[in-house]
Amino acid sequence: MDRNGFAASLFGLTRLLAAVAGLAAAAVAEAVDPLPMTETAPGVFVHQGRHEESAPDNAGDIANIGFVVGERCVAVIDTGGSLSVGQALAAAIRRRTERPVCYVINTHMHPDHVLGNGAFADSGGAVRFVGSARLPAAMAVRTNLYLSAAAAAAGTECACNGPNAAAAFRELRLVVPDLLVDGEMSLDLGGRTLRLRSWPTAHTDNDLTVFDEASGALWLGDLLFEERLPVVDGSLRGWLAVLGQLRKLPARHVIPGHGELGLPWPAALDPMERYLSGLAGEVRAAIARGRTLVETVEGADPQLAAGWTLAEVTHRRNLTAAYVELEWEE
Repeated sequence: MDRNGFAASLFGLTRLLAAVAGLAAAAVAEAVDPLPMTETAPGVFVHQGRHEESAPDNAGDIANIGFVVGERCVAVIDTGGSLSVGQALAAAIRRRTERPVCYVINTHMHPDHVLGNGAFADSGGAVRFVGSARLPAAMAVRTNLYLSAAAAAAGTECACNGPNAAAAFRELRLVVPDLLVDGEMSLDLGGRTLRLRSWPTAHTDNDLTVFDEASGALWLGDLLFEERLPVVDGSLRGWLAVLGQLRKLPARHVIPGHGELGLPWPAALDPMERYLSGLAGEVRAAIARGRTLVETVEGADPQLAAGWTLAEVTHRRNLTAAYVELEWEE
């Protein structure tokens, strides 16, 4: 066989393997109950997660995740907090289209958005995993933590640091994106273009937004929380600065990382901006009065977080993160 014939055969084999992998993934998807989805704009499907912490009874189904259907293929945007949630998302896709998944896009590193990636990984390389250029490093630092979280969400234990670590890693895969966005990138789904943008450190140091040109749908990941209290895991000052830039984006449909769909834009940012600005103001005032971190957290005004769900879990952590960041600001 000459070189051209070998190349053609290799290409054909690659296509065959990808097709077999796709059929296997479809078979798994058919065996799983699909997630309920809302078509928030034509071809844009969203599953709304619960306002809860990840636990065995919700399997990590706590974030807004979904997909966009193009003429050629499908892009998944975030995959949920466990393999089972990712599999249920794959089943929901198969219920609505026969077009293959070509991209899985992660808006940031947090486990409720990335731990379902494994449901789309056995594709023979047909699926590209996409994220911010800083996402792989952030995920690497927290691999053991996230695998343990995945096990906890499934009601099991993860021996991530023990003698059975290899088996645990196979069972609970953390699939890291390899197509990386440093600034902006466009993805073509066939007659439909997604514009991806990475942002300076805000909610995390690897936040990514996805804008669907066809519908005007803007996936914000956790740069936007609605009802559930925002989590500061990057930079409070940076987040406030990014919010000013987000307001300029021409969105017609807004998809927050947590919360309701159909929010007005850019007014959807207002409650979160008030909370973050209030957080910065309260912590700066405490520092100016010479209060310690413990005094600042213990003496915080509870009204600042009033009306937000899960405030009892998150607000003290946010106060701590804000104090550490603002203590030495000039």
